[in-house]
Amino acid sequence: MKKRFLSVIVFSAAFFSLQAQEGKGGINPGMLEQIKQSYEGNAFDKALRNAIGNNDIRKLSLNQENLQGMDTHFSIKVDSKGITDQKSSGRCWLFTGLNVMRAKTLAEYGFQSFEFSQVYPFFWDQLEKANLFLQGIIDTGKSPMSDKTVEWLFQHPLSDGGTFTGVADIVSKYGLVPKEVMPETNSSENTSRMASLISLKLKEYGLQLRDRIAEGAKPAVLEKEKTAMLGNIYRMLVLNLGVPPTEFDYVRRDAKGNPLETEHHTPMSFLEKYGDKQLLTNYVMLMNDPSREYYKCYEIDYDRHRYDGKNWTYVNLPVEDIKEMAIASLKDSTMMYFSCDVGKFLNSERGLLDVKNYDYESLMGTTFGMDKKQRIQTFSSGSSHAMTLMAVDLNKDGKPVKWMVENSWGAGTGYQGHLIMTDDWFNEYMFRLVVETKYVPAKVMELFKQKPIRLPAWDPMFAEEE
Repeated sequence: MKKRFLSVIVFSAAFFSLQAQEGKGGINPGMLEQIKQSYEGNAFDKALRNAIGNNDIRKLSLNQENLQGMDTHFSIKVDSKGITDQKSSGRCWLFTGLNVMRAKTLAEYGFQSFEFSQVYPFFWDQLEKANLFLQGIIDTGKSPMSDKTVEWLFQHPLSDGGTFTGVADIVSKYGLVPKEVMPETNSSENTSRMASLISLKLKEYGLQLRDRIAEGAKPAVLEKEKTAMLGNIYRMLVLNLGVPPTEFDYVRRDAKGNPLETEHHTPMSFLEKYGDKQLLTNYVMLMNDPSREYYKCYEIDYDRHRYDGKNWTYVNLPVEDIKEMAIASLKDSTMMYFSCDVGKFLNSERGLLDVKNYDYESLMGTTFGMDKKQRIQTFSSGSSHAMTLMAVDLNKDGKPVKWMVENSWGAGTGYQGHLIMTDDWFNEYMFRLVVETKYVPAKVMELFKQKPIRLPAWDPMFAEEE
């Protein structure tokens, strides 16, 4: 390129940059004066400023009119025994999926207490996600680093979050074990350090695989190198989480805790007897996303926890349609995987999710008027946490008034380890529900036969639940 032509380009760029800085669109002195006038500095403003500057906004906006005694009666409720605790980890999706199966086991066998090991499927989840990343790097190896999918892969090599998709993917392949056979470790309860180290190693491996592809390495060579890389990841997981058992003895006990029989199991035989081996075929995922067309089937690229799994599909429905299936399931004493934007209007001390919990508008002297569709479109709301839907309270007309979920934050949080939500809150912040097919109307099941509308892996509505 000639120097004179280059100089013209540089001068033009500088000119337009200067023009953008000095032109319209910035905050000029006159505009700034108008802006400043919004704060009058009167006694009311000063009092608010002092209060907000020294206190939690939630405490100041706590709606006193909404603090009357909380109604904890539910007309339809599935019993649960024992609240689980995911501690400092993003495994809510796994705890929730296992709790759905646990409720069935408790009802069928009448155990005094029972809990599946969360560490066991989490171990295999992390290994499978590592393989999903490495194979994704191989598949996109000839694309530039600036490719959107390549960027997404390197941004998400591994995480402890997920959805019910992961429960189905992992449990159906590796089975289940009781908690006492593979108990929690410090790294399973505090996943961030382990995850950051494994993620760092995976990114390093990803770059090595891309270099090998650029050098013309054959698929067999890449497969061999990937296997060696996964061997190192496996070792790191064992050091943090323990060795996954291949067989074990399980002492079955009666309702009073007395031993009845010692059973010998593999993880797959334990799944067959005490879990649900039809996870891949017996459940469907429903979504309430008003930013997209209803009665359509969707799938998300890379929305699986195993490379050899398949992207789960979901049907987008109006919230009232989803409620009908949820009520049908609860009437039949069957809990469900439920996910929502749990942080919105949560009074954690009471364990209440209610859009009337906090009056931010009165405190701030303004309105917050976006509806659910607009909050989704502006990345202001999305599914962030999974819990087990276990109860609904219906009025005399059969319409829901409130709902209750079993949470995985320990028995000392919320309402005895549960959260109660009003039906209005359900409408605004519920996103996903996984329901057994027998509770789904035929017309909805037909929608799953559509060719799914494929959305990219970075679609905000399918961020992992943590």
